[in-house]
Amino acid sequence: MPDPATYRPAPGTIPDLPGVYRFWDPSGRVIYVGKAKSLRSRLNSYFGDLWNLHQRTQQMVTTAGSVDWVTVGTEVEALQLEYNWIKQYDPRFNVRYRDDKSYPYLAVTLDEEFPRLQVMRGAKRKGVRYFGPYSHAWAIRETLDLLLRVFPARTCSSGVFRRQAQIGRPCLLGDIGKCSAPCVGRASADEHRRIVDEFCDFMAGRTDQMVRRLEREMGEASEALEFERAARLRDDIVALRRAMEKQTVVFGDGTDADVVAFAEDPLEAAVQVFHVRDGRVRGQRGWVVEKVEDLTTGDLVHHFCSQVYGGAEGEGDVPRELLVPALPADVDALAEWLSAHRGSKVALRVPQRGDKKALLETVARNAAEALTRHKLRRAGDLTTRSEALDEITEALGLRTAPLRIECYDVSQIQGTDVVASMVVFEDGLPRKSEYRRFVVRGATDDLSALSEVLRRRFARYLQARGETGEIGDEMASDPDRPGIDPTTGRPRKFAYPPQLVVVDGGQPQVAAAAAVLAELGIDDIALCGLAKRLEEVWLPGDEFPVILPRTSEGLYLLQRVRDEAHRFAITFHRQRRSKRMTVSGLDQVPGLGEVRRKALLRHFGSVKRLSAATVDEIAEVPGVGRRTAEAIVAALNPTDAPERR
Repeated sequence: MPDPATYRPAPGTIPDLPGVYRFWDPSGRVIYVGKAKSLRSRLNSYFGDLWNLHQRTQQMVTTAGSVDWVTVGTEVEALQLEYNWIKQYDPRFNVRYRDDKSYPYLAVTLDEEFPRLQVMRGAKRKGVRYFGPYSHAWAIRETLDLLLRVFPARTCSSGVFRRQAQIGRPCLLGDIGKCSAPCVGRASADEHRRIVDEFCDFMAGRTDQMVRRLEREMGEASEALEFERAARLRDDIVALRRAMEKQTVVFGDGTDADVVAFAEDPLEAAVQVFHVRDGRVRGQRGWVVEKVEDLTTGDLVHHFCSQVYGGAEGEGDVPRELLVPALPADVDALAEWLSAHRGSKVALRVPQRGDKKALLETVARNAAEALTRHKLRRAGDLTTRSEALDEITEALGLRTAPLRIECYDVSQIQGTDVVASMVVFEDGLPRKSEYRRFVVRGATDDLSALSEVLRRRFARYLQARGETGEIGDEMASDPDRPGIDPTTGRPRKFAYPPQLVVVDGGQPQVAAAAAVLAELGIDDIALCGLAKRLEEVWLPGDEFPVILPRTSEGLYLLQRVRDEAHRFAITFHRQRRSKRMTVSGLDQVPGLGEVRRKALLRHFGSVKRLSAATVDEIAEVPGVGRRTAEAIVAALNPTDAPERR
């Protein structure tokens, strides 16, 4: 454990200026990024009496091995640099606002000729208008189901749209009046765009005007004795009002704000946000974050604003007003920075009375409930995971608990499309960002494929550690940061070794894996195999397997790791097999679906043989008529199709 006094900057060397600082661990990873109005005052606070520091701050300063800083001109510049460094280095001790899920949005793809209404998650892209976020995707689908009868816009994928256009028949939604069917020309591009624009206006809050227009049209239709049209407009009005009821009105003045509240204890804080647009609650989000030091509520507001609204994904969501429980010390700089992201003025306020204060109290109650649920769930998870790791440590005779476990599996069909997977579990939880997929060429069976994958993975580890190869020579020039990319400051791929390697299989697979590790000179990584038949755990060189009780948490964790590796491998294998069997020429044949495409490939064995077949030979396949056979020949051989009879 490093002593903070060993890397404390010399007196007088820290400038009394605004800036951003980084703490590095001995292996060269950035573990904490912070900003300060005065670097001297802020950094000196870390090197006082260790026992007066916050628990997480103690852990951070004793984990670090060095500290450096960069001075800037203003606090706004410091905010931007702090945000960039947090995104670049992903420091483990920073407050990180990470969802346990990706919140869905109702998206309108305005950049397409025929815009589509759909549920969309992940990073936002240009040319798409977003409404939300929503707590659940089903809430979006319910809203769409109500509104499509009023705004019959396209909701189908590009593939379905093209297929319906090819066969000249609309889908079910077009037949029941919930799509204007632009795919078959029932609505022109301009007419469909007008429908989409009206939908966007309704979702943006201009609802009363639209309801009044429909009521007026209903009255006119009734006076003209067009009772069917009047009844349809009446049902449209009912659907609009039902959709409006799902979005509760909380402010009558059309407020555009995010209401943020916190519930905290000394180690963690729960954050809840209500998104209010045009006076209506459009969506809600929540996080639970770890507190790296003794943060005030104002500090939590600072971290929330700088991380949630800082990137390109969040810029479009910066509201005109932020209602928070406390103002941070740098509120003026923070408001200026947010205003630059939004392109107009952004205000941070603490509501003192009225509806806004009442809504903030409601959000705070939600945050308190979220923190309570998180602590109860995490307590159980931590206990179970610790028990599982302890059982594995004891059963396999390991010196320490395997905090990082890697598992490998091979997937193939009779030697074709051979692939393998590597999944990573850290502290008993999957670390999906570390998963890797391998394409294996030249392997004759599972054992040779497994050997090749392990050889490739651990050869890269040795290179990253600086022991062999060109990468190692490059890294040797920077001995203070082995395994760290000097350009990005991030760990190189395969730079960190596992404490335990698990292979899917029994004694033969374990022996093959052990031979590879011995060949590479790696003797500090434990190895075992988990056989599916009796769930036996095999160790290298042992004549008999280790039998864990069926109720063992350790066995359950190994099964989860093995099953995840199998799932990841077989998914990749199916993707490659599907891609190999996809024939772009056949996709253009009208009426030729997936079933008949597979029947053709089974009959001829390959696309090449199908391309060489005549119309009569293709027509012999069950379900394929002569006209379809001629279309297939024309698609695969457009130059000589008339002669291929």
